[in-house]
Amino acid sequence: MAQRPVSLSYPTERLGAWLYEPVGSWMRVLRFAAITLVMALSPATYDRTMRRVAARQIYLSAWQALPGFALACAVVGFVLMRIVIGTAHEYGFSQYAVELTVRWLVLELFPLLAALFVALRSGAAICARVALMHTHGELDGVGRPGSDALRHYLVPRAIGSAVAVAALTAFGCALALGLAYEATYGLSPWGVAQFLRISGQVLGPVMVLGLALKTLLFGLAVAAIPITTALAIPREPGFVPLALRRAMMRLALALVTLEIAFLGVMYA
Repeated sequence: MAQRPVSLSYPTERLGAWLYEPVGSWMRVLRFAAITLVMALSPATYDRTMRRVAARQIYLSAWQALPGFALACAVVGFVLMRIVIGTAHEYGFSQYAVELTVRWLVLELFPLLAALFVALRSGAAICARVALMHTHGELDGVGRPGSDALRHYLVPRAIGSAVAVAALTAFGCALALGLAYEATYGLSPWGVAQFLRISGQVLGPVMVLGLALKTLLFGLAVAAIPITTALAIPREPGFVPLALRRAMMRLALALVTLEIAFLGVMYA
């Protein structure tokens, strides 16, 4: 029996396909994030349907999540501040306790926690819903920038998720400042001037700009990755759980990568 010839290009083709799939998926994420940002900045985008869908998404992702997020921030912030302040006093660095707590809670921990809250609360649900609609053919023509599905279903939910990340981040940062003051000075009003001076030194213009940029990128990641992952699966209902797993893994990878990148840039 004649043996089937082995193609020398087969390993190369497999390697190319293995490399193209991740690159293509991240390019789709960047493209959808860019479309979302452009449409969010265009006043003509906001007709009645889009405003209603975006407002509902903000309500579900931010307002309903606020009690749980506030409780998580309060518990995590209180425990970490007690550890930092106690350790600083023990080693004679009490003058740096406020700076350390403000820097790590406001600039690093709570923005990441806000993005994770929105991702777990709304990102997974949006991914599952979009994947089901995609398998049923309800999102045909979504690749066209002016399509109704893009404007009235996908983009407003992406905008709502991004706004929810920004809103929870702002709330978490304000809560962190309040907890840091209470842990350091108690309820006494005499430490306000010193606390504002130290906080102002930590939250300088560069740091605030970096925090705003990181929050924007976190929001775009939470908004774009679940939707683009759901739209990339074959049109079979059995692939919906796979889309959900892929979306959460890619989202976790993106958030951790962004956080590490900002740590390297801000503290290099």
